[in-house]
Amino acid sequence: MPRDIDPRLLRAFVAAAGELHFTRAAARLYIAQQALSRDIRRLERDLGVELFIRTTRQVTLTGDGERLLPYARRVLEAQDALLAAASGASRPLLVDLNSAGMASGRVLARARELAPECELMARFESGLTGAAAEIVGGRLDVSFGRLAGLEPGVQALLSHQPVRYEPMAVLLPREHPLAARERIPLNALAGECVYAGAGNPRTLEWTDLARRLFAGRGIEIAPPAPMAVGVEEFRRVMAKNPIPVLAVVDFPAMPDCVLRPIVDPVPLSPLSMVWRKGISHPGLDALRSAAARLAAEEGWLERDPDDWLPEADMSLMCDNN
Repeated sequence: MPRDIDPRLLRAFVAAAGELHFTRAAARLYIAQQALSRDIRRLERDLGVELFIRTTRQVTLTGDGERLLPYARRVLEAQDALLAAASGASRPLLVDLNSAGMASGRVLARARELAPECELMARFESGLTGAAAEIVGGRLDVSFGRLAGLEPGVQALLSHQPVRYEPMAVLLPREHPLAARERIPLNALAGECVYAGAGNPRTLEWTDLARRLFAGRGIEIAPPAPMAVGVEEFRRVMAKNPIPVLAVVDFPAMPDCVLRPIVDPVPLSPLSMVWRKGISHPGLDALRSAAARLAAEEGWLERDPDDWLPEADMSLMCDNN
């Protein structure tokens, strides 16, 4: 008896045992009946037992066939599980949202509705630069952010899908002179020092976008500050240094602060979904579908020609790969 059994022969056996009809079993496997019969005979020879009793009127399992059938099924189930694990289809998909309560979270929620059988696990990294390094290293699967802010060598390792042009906003301490306004004209920030993640190596793409937006407008980027994780830490840091913070209009509410959209012009933060090239997972398919549906339903990829957006970002947002 050989030490190894070809799984193809076991599939022929299990299909024939399930149908008890060689023609139907062959059709189920998309092979000719002669090929199925040949595989069954080879398996019987390799095992040294007879598996079926075949007459002109019917096919039945022998006692040995009935005894070995559950073992054959378990072998094939194990092989299928191995292949699924190798392709990543059965493992959880790790999805970085950066912050809770934003557009990326809505995409994840819709994807979970579309693919309830998939385990889509949320993670909260700080910035796409940091998340992209985790994706390339295989420790994270999907993230959202400004693709054009990544190094070209990193971009080349990622696939992406445009999700939304997010209008930008400014988070102001309640006592700030501009906090009473419903909207903040961009030129009203002239002379202000605005925090935009400077000094945080994980948010380089965001700081770069702020630098491009503020250039020539008399707006300064605030120097590095401790990265505040959680609402209480954010409150404490803001209390010590109450300055405006560059954000987007969906940024979650923060204590003792007001969020105001920026206008004249409306600056846009280009949000893409990114993942490592070559990965295949039904959860990724669900995320892509969810992002496309939400964008279509809510006009996420529509923009006014007068809105502000760097040319490099505009080019990448028009390129879906």
